[in-house]
Amino acid sequence: MLKNATTIVFILLATSPLLAQKVVRYDLYVKDTVVNFTGKDKMAIAVNGQIPMPTLVFTEGDTAEIHVHNQLKETTSLHWHGIFLPNREDGVPNLTQMPIEPNTTHIYRFPIIQNGTHWYHSHSGLQEQIGMYGNFVILKRESNPGFRKGIDDLPTVPIIISEWTNLKPENIHRMLHNASDWFAIKKNATQSYYEAIKAGHFKTKLASEWKRMLAMDVSDIYYDKILINGSSNTDLTSVEGNPLKAGDQVKLRISNGGASSYFWLTYAGGKIMVVATDGNDVEPIEVDRLIIAVSETYDVVLTISAENTAFEFLATTEDRTKSASLYIGNGIKQLQAPQPRLKYFEGMKMMNNMMKMNGDMDDMGMQMSLNQMDMNVVMYPEITGELKKKNADKKNALENEHPDYTKNQYESDALADIVTLNYAMLKSPTVTSLPADVPVKELRFTLTGNMNRYVWSLDNKVISEADKILIKEGENVRLVLFNNSMMRHPMHLHGHDFRVLNGQGDYAPLKNIIDIMPMETDTLEFNANVEGDWFFHCHVLYHMMSGMGRVFSYENQAPNPLIPNPKLAQRKLFADDRQFHFMAENDFATNGNDGTAMFQNTRWSLGTEWRLGYNDKHGYESETHIGRYIGKMQWLKPFVGFDWRYRKMGIDEQESNLFSQTNKKDIRSAVSLGFMYTLPMLINFQAEVYHDGIVRLSLMRNDIPISKRIRAGFMVNTDKEYTAELRYVVSKNIGIRTHYDSDMGLGIGLSLNY
Repeated sequence: MLKNATTIVFILLATSPLLAQKVVRYDLYVKDTVVNFTGKDKMAIAVNGQIPMPTLVFTEGDTAEIHVHNQLKETTSLHWHGIFLPNREDGVPNLTQMPIEPNTTHIYRFPIIQNGTHWYHSHSGLQEQIGMYGNFVILKRESNPGFRKGIDDLPTVPIIISEWTNLKPENIHRMLHNASDWFAIKKNATQSYYEAIKAGHFKTKLASEWKRMLAMDVSDIYYDKILINGSSNTDLTSVEGNPLKAGDQVKLRISNGGASSYFWLTYAGGKIMVVATDGNDVEPIEVDRLIIAVSETYDVVLTISAENTAFEFLATTEDRTKSASLYIGNGIKQLQAPQPRLKYFEGMKMMNNMMKMNGDMDDMGMQMSLNQMDMNVVMYPEITGELKKKNADKKNALENEHPDYTKNQYESDALADIVTLNYAMLKSPTVTSLPADVPVKELRFTLTGNMNRYVWSLDNKVISEADKILIKEGENVRLVLFNNSMMRHPMHLHGHDFRVLNGQGDYAPLKNIIDIMPMETDTLEFNANVEGDWFFHCHVLYHMMSGMGRVFSYENQAPNPLIPNPKLAQRKLFADDRQFHFMAENDFATNGNDGTAMFQNTRWSLGTEWRLGYNDKHGYESETHIGRYIGKMQWLKPFVGFDWRYRKMGIDEQESNLFSQTNKKDIRSAVSLGFMYTLPMLINFQAEVYHDGIVRLSLMRNDIPISKRIRAGFMVNTDKEYTAELRYVVSKNIGIRTHYDSDMGLGIGLSLNY
């Protein structure tokens, strides 16, 4: 019962040396390594020589003593995800401790005052993506009143699911911020105009770009491999030394250690029984499948339902491009049916209906929460395809009886044939109500962001732009979260479990991760019972690094001795979402050389473009702009510019521009003020006023998706200049481009980009 949570936690913390039966020590050696998951040697980080990191096992009542030996050439840290502990042990660099320097050792020591399935990972930069994740298991004592015979005494296997990419995570982060569609090409999810016409969704594609939306997807990144305990295919033939046979049950302690991937979990042997989540017991419930959010944990019980058979337990990425398998049992392998390809244009049509012209989500009067209505359901062929045909008569009958029974409702109801876990199904076996008669602090946050520039925030502020949120020890904190973005976000609170208000009253489930889908509103509450600075953030690694989070801080708390210089630590913490990302493209063509380079972060942009002719007749020119993006969708960018150009007059000479101003487009060295604004159809409108009074207006776009690999572009301005181009994407960094330039004529060449 959580009513006396404050008292219990502090008594346990204070008396832990007396309660602890033993000190359990682990030595973790963090070191660079080389791995080969895909046939190519790649750099990674291993702990004690392995990926994933070693499984750490404790029993409630123990004291954990973990020595982290940093043998890297960079700093590191370890965060104990979901663990109740003193704030200084939480492992967030520049917030609860300073980073662990190279060739030094840091000791984490804390009492184990809970049980369940948890995990641990680096909270430094992007290290989690390349190997720094592992299981953290706390066993429940049989003397615990909550010990459940037939569940907690089952043979148990820790499972951690993760992804592997051959790209450096820093490069992934940079590509996301520069709206590269290379991952969509790799996933065959580009949604070009050709593909739209072929699928009968030309109007859908037009409507999407009219609302300034890029191609939609349910995940951002293409991964080369999915791993279960470090392997894409694993056989589980025995547990605790006993061979598995028909009728046996096994409990999997599953952690999603992926940096950005959600996983569908399915089992060829029958139903999946969910018995715990985020280290907290729930009343057992059987489902056909569940989706596990980034950083979530679930305990599930599986039954071996036949002799001489190994049943496939399948983890499939939400975008259904990759999977990993665990075969449970002995004998012939029984495969789980793979999930079919997503129906992307149906999803695009759904998003068109949900999105307003200003970029906000329109809930269309629907009250959504707790993943009860999966807004991606229209993309699932297994729901909207065969089942829809099978139940056509039922649908028609329902529509005749109830004219307001919408297509979306029908498709959602079709899920009844495939039971999918949602948060409303979860119920704690014990009372979880918070202390009564204490102050309640209610906080509301809107999850905001945009795919075009890959900026993710709360209330349109990233971490570095927001103050710490002060809370008082002993009060109840209620969080109301509305997702006003097109992506789902797994929001994680450090150091505390929260109640998910899901209609179960006093038996609301306890979690430390809440997956919030687009348009959803979820309400959480927790008792403020452990002082310190606690991180609250989206656990998609690249969303967090882009600024999606806040820090909860207790009023009048004692200084943290591990943070000797709080101002310096804060600057380093803020550096994550203030980081600048570089991109460049250069076209080596028969009619000259032209290119662009951009250096930008969450709000600011420094960019330059150039065109270099091969002789004085064509000349050379460059334009440089320094600007700041404004607004939630960042469609507006005021800027200061500098324009420098030279060529001999004569070719395509104009006496004046469209404003009847003296044409100075051939010899110019000028400073300007202007702005760029993204219009419908993702066309950029640019207005510029130069110091000599010249005004120039431009329309441009360079990424029109004609087919999977062909992109088109154009530019036209009031100086009577214009360009048109076609580019074929050969690889991530190489393209073939042909273009016509009003000054330089027709050209074809090789385009290199970074």
